[in-house]
This record gives sequence, C-alpha cells and structure tokens, in this order.
Amino acid sequence: MTSRQFLIRDLLVLFALTGWAVALPGFASEFIVSMALTCLMYIALASSWAMFCGTTRYLSLATSAFFGIGAYAGAILLEKVSWAQAIGLGALIAAAVAVVMGAAVLHLRGTYFAVLTFGMTELIRHAISYFEKSVTGTVGRVLMVVPERDTIYFTVLLLAVGTVALSIGIRRTRFGLAMLGIGADEQRAQTLGVNTRWVKTAGFALTAAVAGAVGAAMSVRWTYIDPHTVFNPFIGFQTVLIALIGGAATLWGPLIAAIVFSVLAETLRLQVPQIYMMSLGLLLILSVLYLPGGLASVRTDTFRGWRDGARQWWTELREDLSGETKRRKQREKELRERRHEF
Repeated sequence: MTSRQFLIRDLLVLFALTGWAVALPGFASEFIVSMALTCLMYIALASSWAMFCGTTRYLSLATSAFFGIGAYAGAILLEKVSWAQAIGLGALIAAAVAVVMGAAVLHLRGTYFAVLTFGMTELIRHAISYFEKSVTGTVGRVLMVVPERDTIYFTVLLLAVGTVALSIGIRRTRFGLAMLGIGADEQRAQTLGVNTRWVKTAGFALTAAVAGAVGAAMSVRWTYIDPHTVFNPFIGFQTVLIALIGGAATLWGPLIAAIVFSVLAETLRLQVPQIYMMSLGLLLILSVLYLPGGLASVRTDTFRGWRDGARQWWTELREDLSGETKRRKQREKELRERRHEF
C-alpha cells in the first residue's frame, strides 16, 4: 500500500470508530458511558504519550503532572470563563510547564530522564498541596460549575479523536520524521541539520497540552478534586503501560490497549484489585517477551509462529521425557568417534 492509501485507511478507521462512539450515549447505560469515558481519556493520554515518547524513545513519567495541572486550572477557571476556554487554558498552562521542564531535563536520556520527570511530578504535587494548605486553607476544591454528562463525554471524545488525528498527521510531516530520527540516533539527526532541542521541546509540550486538556475536561467528573486525586502517579504509570503494551511506536496500539485496560479496570479493579494489578504486570511481561511491538503487532503470522514454537517445545519435551534426546546425543557422539578413528 502507498502512503496515501495508508492515510485513507487510517482516516476511515478513525471515522468509523468516532461514529460508534458518538452514538454510544444514546443507547448505552450509565455504566457503559462511564467506562467509555475512561477509555477515551486513556486513548487521548496514551496516544499523545506515544506520539512523542514512542518516536523519540524518551520515557516520560510526567503525564500525571500535566493531567493534574490541567485539572486544577479547569477547576479554578471554570467559574470565570466558558467551558471551552477552561479546556484551552488548561492545555496552555500544562504546555508552558512542559517547556520549562523540558528545558531542564530533555538533555538527559534513559533512566535519568524518567526519574527526573517523575521527581518533578512529585515536586509539583507537593507544591500545590502546600499552596492549598497554606494559602487557601483547604486540602481540595469543590467544583460549583459542573457541565452535563454528555458535554463532558463529547469533549473528551473530541480530544481523543483530535489526538489520534494529530498523530496521523504528524507521522507524515518533517516534524514527525525529525522525532523518528531522534529516536533512531539523536547525534546523527543533529549532524543532518535537525534542531533536536527544539523538536524535543515542542513534542514534549504537545504531549503536555493534550494531557492538560484532558485533565481539565475530566476534573468536573469528580466534582471534588485534591492533589492526591488528580496528581495520582497511577494515571501516569497506566498511561505508559497502555502505550507500551499496545505498541508505543504504532498508531492504533494505544487505542487498542486503552480499550482492553478500560474493560479490565471496570470488571476487576473494584472487585478484585489485586488480580487487576497482576493482570497489568502479566500483560506487560508477555508483551516484552513475545510482543515487543505491542498488541498492534499481532498478525496471523504471529499466531502461526506461536503455534510452531509450541509444537517444537512439546516435541522436545516429549523426547527428553522418553530418553530419545539422550540416545540421539549418544549416537552422534559415537559417530564422531568413529570418524575420528578413520
């Protein structure tokens, strides 16, 4: 398939999924709509994370920081500005923080970058907690202005669809190619004329803007927020897990994994949270060992390879148990000794 054909295919798939999601609130129960809202939230977060981290291979753990900043910005501003303006300002403030954070840590890579982004997330959370207790005299905030359920749902849907569409577009631009070049070999990309510092900062800010917008939209879902809720590290870790298990370097992997995780979360987390966490760990281990490309890399050939590997393993095990392997090695040893004699 040509690049144009791939583009048309991706847009048609996105259009079909969007149509299904738009129709969902009209016939689904409150529980299904709530689960779909969580799913859309993680589609936007994981897709935006993969858009930057999946291509540049910078492991960021700051998603919960940008989500929390957007949530607090939306909670504070919603009484003064419109719903759309609160979402936009949440995204803008999160992006501005990302630019400052990126200027400090984007020269690092690997474990150092991941640890520092997580450390800055905790720093922001504790700073806001201190501000709330010392200045406002409260631990959290009660949201007095709360839009209707459908307004929240369609806003998050628009953010999720917009993020996937943005990822489709960026992959076909020079900016997307520059991020891929940084992920492949950053020094070589610099020698080819890529302003790697600008590209990394812009990509990091773009990811933060999406997380901030989603946080501002989702803050009204709780009606009461505090730093522990919106700066929860679990939001950031689960975003990373979704992207990695789905396939951080793919377009549809985060979306597929977000659906799987949302179903697991609603069916297991409230009833048997231990099994839910075990399921997350098991999925991550299986993906690393057998699906390095994530769930999006699963093809017919993948299942065929698993089947052939299982058959080979069973044959070897049966021969070991029956002693055939030992006898074969003995015959090969005797044959080598005869050849050596002659």
